[in-house]
Amino acid sequence: MFYPFSHRTNWPLQPNQLIAALESFREKGVDVIDLTESNPTRCQFLYPDGPILSSLLDSRNIVYDPLAQGSWDARKAVCEYYQARGTIVEPQRIILTCSTSEAYSFLFRLLVNPGEHIAVGQPSYPLFQYLIELNDAIVDYYSIVYKKKRWTIDLDSLEQIVHANTRAIILVNPNNPTGSFLTVQELAKLNDLCQKYKIALISDEVFADYAFGPRADRVNSLINNQGPLSFSLGGISKALGLPQMKLSWIVLNGEQDVMKEALKRLEIIADTYLSVNTPSQNALKDWLSLAPHIQNMIRERVMTNWNVLKQSVAAFGLCEIFDCEGGWYAILKLPSAHNEEEWVMNLLAKDHVLVYPGYFFDFKEEPYIVLSLLPETKRFQNGLTKIFKRIKANS
Repeated sequence: MFYPFSHRTNWPLQPNQLIAALESFREKGVDVIDLTESNPTRCQFLYPDGPILSSLLDSRNIVYDPLAQGSWDARKAVCEYYQARGTIVEPQRIILTCSTSEAYSFLFRLLVNPGEHIAVGQPSYPLFQYLIELNDAIVDYYSIVYKKKRWTIDLDSLEQIVHANTRAIILVNPNNPTGSFLTVQELAKLNDLCQKYKIALISDEVFADYAFGPRADRVNSLINNQGPLSFSLGGISKALGLPQMKLSWIVLNGEQDVMKEALKRLEIIADTYLSVNTPSQNALKDWLSLAPHIQNMIRERVMTNWNVLKQSVAAFGLCEIFDCEGGWYAILKLPSAHNEEEWVMNLLAKDHVLVYPGYFFDFKEEPYIVLSLLPETKRFQNGLTKIFKRIKANS
């Protein structure tokens, strides 16, 4: 019997060849070295379990006392988290959500009417297309290009897609997977463009704690951006490596009257769902006090694997690595002996190594692969050895 499902969900529903092969290997118990693993709780980190779990044993968790923006104590804890990074934020500017995906949905409902447009960088995280289409909006892509050993926004391509029906520009800062931060020069031009067309800036800053080093022209956050209405997104999925605890936030910024109007509307949207759970809000202050320890642990792993990868590529010489400024991912360009699909499938089928194909992140060229820098280092090295042997055998 036919049911009239929403056209929003007219996606390909069958698993692609790569996912089907992976599921088959896992059903057979084959040990696959997963170099796409982006869930830190599965990467053998030694979390401070006691303090994390004991913070949930709070008698306040028995009482349900919802606030649309989130509890004052939790929002104050977010302010203290930013203050430790040298940034002043007021609790009144913060809206708590259960995830950045929910934060995006709230913002799309706030800013965009059905059929209007949102600009997204490419390459970038593929979730945006689903989120935008689920909110009845249209996605337009601007290019992020690699020049002079740095990924930068192609501002010409952005200006070409922006028009009167563009309602928001999404930035991921640092970008996933390129690891590139916004520059001061890029932000100045973005602000001018947004002011001209009355466009909002949405800055996803979940990886901001994982910069590889200082850089003079880097924009670390849009929290205190001067100019257009801006929204900065963060959360404990990356800041604490705790995606299962489901707590994120939006920080608003802009001209006072516009920001206040946006905040009132967002409060109603948030009040409609009241999705942020009470235990996580009550534990947030204690959890964020653990941020230095957890972030140092993750950062050390990421930097170790990044250096191992750079040294391996330099010694091997048959593929190209792209410079990165932060985040959890690395990008390699492979020889053109095979196309991207063939490389990735061969690595999985013959070597039992799983990597992201570049097309997963909408790279325009190929063959690229994207690697997570989170896996345990010995396993990461074993995966690299297999990758380089496969490249050598096919080049």
